[in-house]
Order: sequence, then C-alpha cells, then structure tokens
Amino acid sequence: LVARHGKVVHFEANGLRDVNNNLPMQTDTIFRLYSQTKPVTGVAIMMLFEEGHFLLTDPIAKYLPEFRHMHVYRGQQQTEPARPITIHQLLTHTSGLTYDFLETAVAEMYRNANVIGVAPGSSQPDLQTWSQELAKLPLVAQPGKKWNYSVGMDVLGRLVEVISGQSFGSFLQQRIFEPLGMTDTAFHVPDDKLERFACNYYPNPAGGLLLADDPQTSSYRKPPTLEMGGSGLVGTVGDYLQFAQMLANRGEYQGARLLGRKTVGFMMSNHLTPDFPDDPLTSLFGLLGNGYRAWGVGFGITGSVVTNPATSALPVSKGTYSWGGAATTHFWVDPEEDLIGLVHTQLLPDGTYPVRELMQLLTYQAIID
Repeated sequence: LVARHGKVVHFEANGLRDVNNNLPMQTDTIFRLYSQTKPVTGVAIMMLFEEGHFLLTDPIAKYLPEFRHMHVYRGQQQTEPARPITIHQLLTHTSGLTYDFLETAVAEMYRNANVIGVAPGSSQPDLQTWSQELAKLPLVAQPGKKWNYSVGMDVLGRLVEVISGQSFGSFLQQRIFEPLGMTDTAFHVPDDKLERFACNYYPNPAGGLLLADDPQTSSYRKPPTLEMGGSGLVGTVGDYLQFAQMLANRGEYQGARLLGRKTVGFMMSNHLTPDFPDDPLTSLFGLLGNGYRAWGVGFGITGSVVTNPATSALPVSKGTYSWGGAATTHFWVDPEEDLIGLVHTQLLPDGTYPVRELMQLLTYQAIID
C-alpha cells in the first residue's frame, strides 16, 4: 500500500495467505505484526507524557520500583550502573536491556529465566511478574551509552498499566484503536476472523517454505497472558494505514486527535546524540545479512529515522520514520513527501528478502512531481 497527501494511491494483495490450501492473500488479511507493535506502544507512552504523568527523563524505577537496583554485566562480575534507566532510554533502545534471541551471555540469562520477548514463549502470569523477573537480570551496557535492541517497549507496556490503572490492551483499545477505527487490531484473532488470518512461514533450506504457525492451531487464537508492547499485536494493512496516517497528519486522523503536532514531530526525530556512531542500528540489522551495516539511520521514539539518505542507500527523504516486524511487515512515514508506505508478508525472519528496500525503491522512482 502507498498513500500520499492523505489518499491511497496504490493498494494490492499478491501471493497466498495459505500456501498448502491455495488461499489468496487479500487486502483485509490479518498479519502478525511482531515488532511493528512498538510504534503503537510509543504513541501510548507519548499520550501519557502529554498529559503530564511523567517526564521522559524520569527513572523508570520511580514507577516500577523493581528497577531500582540494576547491575551491568561485566563477565563474571557485575557493576553498578553510572545512572538509572530512564523512560526515554526505554523508548530509544538505549537502556542497557536486551532480547532473549540475541547471542550474548545476558540474553542466555533471559532465556534461562523465561523472560521471553514474545508472549507465547513465556509462562509469566502477567506483565507485573514478567517485569519483576526481568529486573533481576543484569544489563548488557550502561544506560544511555549503547543502542541495543531490547524488551524496553514491553516494560513500557507495564508502565502504561501502572499510570492508567488499566490493562495495556484495554488502554490501546480505548485510546488508540477505537478512535482510529482499527477494528482488526488486537492481541489475538477471534474465531469469527480466523479465516482472514495468514499462515506464517520460514524458508526451507531445501527450497520452498515451511509452516511456522498455522492459524488453526495458533496461540493467537486466544487472548495472551502477556500483552507485549514490543511484539504482541496482530492487524491488517488497512488498520495500520490509519495509525500511520495519524502520524503523517501530526497526531490527527479523521477528527480524532491522539497527539499534538509538536509531540509527533518530536517522536519522529532522531534522538541519538553525537556520542553514538553513524550506524547505531547495525547491531540489529547486521543480523539480517552478511556484513550489512545500517548507515544513515538513527532512532526516534520506538522507530528508526533516516539521517542521511545517501549513506542509507535508498532515495528516501531525510526524516523518514519507520519500523517493521519479525515476519517481514514494514511501514514508513515520509513527512517531506507526505507519503506512507506499507508492505506486509508473513515470512520469518525479516531480512530473508529485501522486501522493504524494494518497496521503497519502486515507490520513490514513481514520484514525478
């Protein structure tokens, strides 16, 4: 899907949502969004920020006391952090937290402690318990010093619960999904929508695809124990367009205003200081291909921001804000061109094919005004 100046100019579905049963992909197919959940969590946090419930410079321990006594992993030793984790650092992946799927000693501790970043893989009974177990584990870096992809957005989902007095899912439903008309976005797929839920695949080394998650037996068929702000949502391309259009409109969509225009501009700006390298996201994107480095890309509030289109190797605009999910779902908002792009598949892992890069290339070469 491509939208420009608030109008959809291209929207089509290709391929199959179920290969074995030859069911076509459709424009209302429901996808596992995985990490494309993160910008939604970012908007929830910025709504509470606008209401004055906290400052981004506040230590997260002010609201989640389990983070009051953190340590930084140093081999067999652990040291005190030089500074506490702030809400801003959680929003920008600079908190020192990490993810269980990464190949580090601390990530192994996450796995052993069952602090998993995807709800179906965890047996924790609720976000409060999950957060408390996470806070017992060491950090991989000093807060504010390195960009490390992490479960920070899941911690922020718990912060939403503490501040609002609601479950995270209820807050999203009442404050974001209902105002924007995102009727198919949720933490599970009800039975009456199951037919529209795509299968999820991963490549077969011998050729073809292997089924990773069948809708009929999927854990997404029932509400999860943990509503994960970093990975938990499912939804359609049409729903996510409405969310992205709200960002492109600087906080408003069809009369529903979620955020002020200055807050959205702040959210979609690069928040990494000159102390960070020119390719901070290489630590993540380097996992997706041999020697790939993420030049020309910084990070804003829960999404990447293009800082130099030339070194990013694509003809997008400076300031383009985007993020994606593990099953190859992507969106971007380009304020300079007033343009939104979305490309969703269901193929693990993201980066198997350069879907987002090719989609952007095809989109930008078509601009002739």
